[in-house]
Amino acid sequence: MARTTKRTNVVTSLRTGDSRLNVLLPRIKGFLDQDVSEVNVMGTRIRGYHSPDGPSLWLRDHTDMLRGVKYWEHDMTSMVEYFADTQTRAGWLFDYVTMTPDKLPCERENWAKHVRVPVEADVEYRFVNGVFLAWQATGDTAWMKRMVLHCERALAYILSDPWRWDRKHGLVKRAYTIDTWDFDYTAGKHEWLNFQVTDDTFWGIMHGDSSGYYQAFRQMAVMYAALRQRPRASYWATLAEEFRKRANALSFNGRFYTHHVPLVPVQIEGVDTAAQLSLSNPMNINRGLATHAMAASIIEEYRTRGQRPGTFAPWYSIDPPFPDGIYGDEKLVGGAYCNGGIMPLVGGELARAAFEHGFETYGVEQLLRYEELTAANETYLWYFPDGRHATKETSTSPEAYPTDGWGASTMVYALMEGLAGVVDQADLYRKVRLSPRWVGAGQDDAQVRCAYGASGASIGYDYHHDAIARTITMQIVGDAMVDLHVMLPPGTEGRKVTCNGRTIAANAGKIRESNYVNAPCKVRGRAEVRIHYA
Repeated sequence: MARTTKRTNVVTSLRTGDSRLNVLLPRIKGFLDQDVSEVNVMGTRIRGYHSPDGPSLWLRDHTDMLRGVKYWEHDMTSMVEYFADTQTRAGWLFDYVTMTPDKLPCERENWAKHVRVPVEADVEYRFVNGVFLAWQATGDTAWMKRMVLHCERALAYILSDPWRWDRKHGLVKRAYTIDTWDFDYTAGKHEWLNFQVTDDTFWGIMHGDSSGYYQAFRQMAVMYAALRQRPRASYWATLAEEFRKRANALSFNGRFYTHHVPLVPVQIEGVDTAAQLSLSNPMNINRGLATHAMAASIIEEYRTRGQRPGTFAPWYSIDPPFPDGIYGDEKLVGGAYCNGGIMPLVGGELARAAFEHGFETYGVEQLLRYEELTAANETYLWYFPDGRHATKETSTSPEAYPTDGWGASTMVYALMEGLAGVVDQADLYRKVRLSPRWVGAGQDDAQVRCAYGASGASIGYDYHHDAIARTITMQIVGDAMVDLHVMLPPGTEGRKVTCNGRTIAANAGKIRESNYVNAPCKVRGRAEVRIHYA
C-alpha cells in the first residue's frame, strides 16, 4: 500500500529573471515527451523512456531519465517492475526489451526480444536506482518492499559471479569497454563491435561501475531504513563505505579516476591511459564516491581541458580518445560517439557536481551552454567537438533523433537539484535538503515548485534576495523536515536565521570560496525563512 499523501495541483516549474534558465524545463520536457513508449509485452503493458538512437527500452536509459521525468511522469513503476519480473534465477537482469525491429535492415521480425549484453557490468545497479527513484516518487513502500528482494538477488549476483566480481580487489570488474558503453576492445580478434565475454577478454576495473554500486548500496540502506529493517540497513551502509575506500584507493590517480585499471595486461599503441578522462568522472561525484577534494580536482580538470581551442563544451565522453576504429567500427573515430564525442549527459552531471562542490558559476555556465545548444529545439546524444551533431551516417546506432532524453534528463537534474537545490532525502518530499544557489546565477528572485507526477507530493519556495537589507527570504510551501543549505553572497556570512519569526539554530558553511548558512526547519503547509547576513 502506498503512503497517503495530500495530492496537490502543483506543477513542477521554475521562474527567474533569466529567460534562458526559464525556458530549460519546458524545452527539456518537450524532448523527453517524445522519448516515451508504451508497449504490450506478452500481455504486460509497460511504459518507459528510450534513447534517441533506437526504439528499444533499455533499463539504463530509462532509470537515468527517471531523474528528469519524475517531475511529471505518472507511471514510475511498470517498466522497473517488468525487468524485476523477467529477472533470471541467477539474479542478473536484461539490458533491454523491444517489440520493434531494432537492427534494420537486416532484422525485420517484430517479435518480443530481450537482450543482456554480456560485457555489461552496470545493469544491476541501474535497476536498484530505478527502484529507489520510483519509491521516492510514489511513496509506495509495499511495492518497494517487494522490489528490494529483487535488488538483493541482483546485488548478490554482482558480488559473487566470476564475470562480475574481482575477489582480489573486492570490486566489480568488466571487459575493456569505453567507460560504461557496451562493446569492448579485442585487439582485433573480432571483426566488428564485440559484446561477448571470451577467453581473451581484457578484464579490468572501470570507476563508473564502482560509483554506481556504491550508490546502489547506499540506496539499499535508505530503503531498508524506511522499512525499519535496521540490520539490513546497517549491512548495506557498512558495505558501501568499505567498497568506497577500496575503489578510491585503486582508481583515483590524484587528479581524476583512471579509466581502466587492467586485471589482464593490455597495451594499446598510441593511447596514454594515464591521461584519459572518461565520462563517469562527474557521475562518480554525484553518486557520492568522490570525496570533496577529489570532486574539486575532477571539476578543475574539466575546466582546464575545456579551455583548449577546438571544443565547444568540456563534456567529453573520453579525452583523449582511442585511435580511430580500434574497437571494431570505422565510424568510431576520435571525437565521434563514445570515443571522444561531446555529450550533454556529461554536461548535466558536470553541472550538478559543480553546484555541490563550490563551482556554482561554472555549473550555471554548463546549463546556459546547453540552452544555447538546444535553441533550435533539437538535442542529440553526442556532438563532434566542433559542434556538428550526430547523424545516422556518423553513428554506430541505426537512428539519431534530435530528442536526446539521456542528456536532457541530466540537465533537469542539474537545474532542479543543483541550482534550485531541491533534493528529496527520503520519499514524497517529506525530508528535503534545500540548497538554493541563485547567488551563483546572479538572480535575486526565483520561484520553484517541485512535484512528483506519480503521487502529487510537492514542495516549493519563493526566493527573494535584498542586497540592501542584506537578507534572503524564502516562502516555503510543503510538508517536510527541511535542511537548509543556502548560498550567500561572496565575502559574507549568516548572522541570524528565523523560521516564521522565531530564531532557529544555524551554522556557517564554506565550500571552497562559497559561503553557505545551514539550519533545520520544519514546514507544515507554509513557512517563511529569513536569513540575515553581514
